[in-house]
Order: sequence, then structure tokens, then C-alpha cells
Amino acid sequence: MVNVAEAQTEAQALAKIPVACDYPDVFLEELPGLPSDRDVEFRIDLVLGTAPVSKRPYRMAPDELKELKTQLQEQLDKGFIRASSSPWGCPALFVEKKDQGAWGATVFSKIDLRSGYHQIKVREEDIPKTAFSMRYGLYEYLVMSFGLTNAPAFFMYLMNSVFMNELDKFVVVFIDDILVYSKNEKEHEEHLRIVLSRLREYKLYAKFSKCAFWLKEVAFLGHILSAKGVAVDPSKVEDVLNWKQPQIVTEIWSFLGLAGYYRRFIKNFSRISKPMTALTQKNAKFAWSTKYEEAFRTLKKLLTSAPVLAQPDITKPFDVYCDASGSGLGCVLMQKGRVIAYASSQLRKHEVNYPTHDLELLAVVYALKKWRHYLLGNTATYTPITKV
Repeated sequence: MVNVAEAQTEAQALAKIPVACDYPDVFLEELPGLPSDRDVEFRIDLVLGTAPVSKRPYRMAPDELKELKTQLQEQLDKGFIRASSSPWGCPALFVEKKDQGAWGATVFSKIDLRSGYHQIKVREEDIPKTAFSMRYGLYEYLVMSFGLTNAPAFFMYLMNSVFMNELDKFVVVFIDDILVYSKNEKEHEEHLRIVLSRLREYKLYAKFSKCAFWLKEVAFLGHILSAKGVAVDPSKVEDVLNWKQPQIVTEIWSFLGLAGYYRRFIKNFSRISKPMTALTQKNAKFAWSTKYEEAFRTLKKLLTSAPVLAQPDITKPFDVYCDASGSGLGCVLMQKGRVIAYASSQLRKHEVNYPTHDLELLAVVYALKKWRHYLLGNTATYTPITKV
């Protein structure tokens, strides 16, 4: 009864959304069953001579077994899996289901595919290789499943094929997340129709409850996109802010990896993080002190006050500001007085001995390589080295 009510509510909500309301067949409540035949099927190619691997199932708590049995029956009913006698078999990894409710663009829509991996068939001869074991027996997947090594890359291949003509024009795809962006509402109506028609054509289905349409700003891949530009997603930065003082080298790497995802928002990121990076060097003694704590806290603080970066306009000239010293390289990409991105790098051992002029040239070369996709074929002014 609850599912019926939810379906009715979603249908009513969908009916009120311009353009999307014309594609109810794309927003199905459940996948219709085994995917349609496509030009591509997921393959599992093995190194010659690889022997089958089979492992015992993991032990699970009673509540986990109950939920597992429910999910198992759902996938059997839909034809996604079948009983297996394969010599292959890996323990089933149980994950409880949880539904949680560009350039000059001013209007955005975000589309999330429903169980995207399950919308791709596995090649018949490779099905036995997907076998998984559990308390209730041995089963194998007829559709692509999570945990398969090449599954993400293969899914991206499919999505890039589907939206080949639209990518980087008004569509960005990451796995099963699709972002549609437009300069105005009239354009957005046209773009949405193209994207939804593609999904209909390829029989790919979206989950309405995880989609959002006609937005003025949107959270996508850890960033907030709007007409103002690109900003750090506060919900993602929270993980960095809550990070406890590293106790071992691997924890430093983990912190720098997470903070580094947003390095283009932080001026001189490499210089600030240099003390922490030094602790990760081979044979370095791990002894946390004031200078490491200062770098740690500074990065946290800068992330909370990170600026909104402008979206670049490749039809306009760029300004590149370069700085070089013994502590590293620092560059800023700007346009019309607004920052588009920051970039920085520590010096390698042989670069530390460069004379000042060579260091300045090194900074320019670094900027050219870093922002090649923006600067190639365009006009740019380099400051302070305006003669280059």
C-alpha cells in the first residue's frame, strides 16, 4: 500500500514538471526486468590459465540475512540473477538499500539512473564468472553488478556512447549521474528533451525521486554549480573539517587526498601542505609538531572560506598570474578580474637549484600544462612575465 501511494505521489509530482512530464516511461517505479539487447554486453576477459576461484559465504547477522533474502528474491523475480552451478563463486557483499531523498549555465537538471548497472546484460559465456555464494545457495548475475572490476569503466563507455553528441555541450555524465546545463530556460527545454529522448531510445530508466529539474544551482560531484560559478559543496567539506589529527602516515595521505580534491579553490595549496607532505617521505620520522598542526588547521580553514570560482569563457582571453620561489610554484587563472582556478606545485629536487628566471619560466610552463584545455588556441597574458 505504501509503495502504491509513493508511486502515485511521484506520478503526480512528475506531471507538474515541464518537459519531464512528457517522458513518464523513462521514470519507471521499478525496472521492467532483464534489459533489452544492446550493441554492447559486459564482458569478463581473464588472463590465460586463470583457474576458477570459489570462497565460502560470509557470516551475517539475523537482520542482515532477512534483508538479504528479500533482496535476493527481488532480483530473482526481475530476472537479474539465477541459480548457479558455476565453479566460480565469491562471497556476496551485502549492502542495505538506502534511498536519500558549465559554462555560462543558469539552469540545471540532474538525472540519476535507477540501478544503472542492472540495465546492462552480461555476455552469456561470462555469466558463470559472476557467481556469488551465500547461505541460501549459489547464484549468478545475468546483468552487470557492483564489485566487478571493469563495471564502472564499462558503464561510462555506454553512457558516453549514448550521449556522444551532447557531451561537453550541455551534458556531463559520471557513471549513472547525468547533469544537463543550459544558458536559459528556452535552451534547457530543448536540451532536456534531447537527453530524455536518448534515455527512451536506449531504454535506460531514471529514478524520479533522485532527480531534480529546472534548478538555479545544483550539487554535482562535490561542487555547487550556479550562474555565479563553481563553489565547494559544504556537505562534502564537512568531512575535512571533522578530520582528526593524523596519527600515522596513511592518515596524512588520506587527508591530503580529500582536501586536494578541492585544491583549485585554495591559493598556494602545495606550499601550505608542504610540511605535511614532508612527513610522508620515505625514512621521515613521524613526529607531529606545531608546524604540521598549523598546516593542517590552515587547510581546514581555507576550505570553509573557499571562493566561488568563475566559469571560464573560452571565447574570451585569459590572464595567468605566476609566482615562483624556493618553496614552490603558484599560479592563478583569471578572466575579467575573476578567479577561475588556483594551481600550485612543490619543487622537485633538481628544480630547487634553478636560478630565479628559470623558476619563473618553470611556473609558466606548469600553468600552460595545467590549463592546456583552456589556453590552447586562445589568447592569454602572463604576469609578471609579460615578455614570454
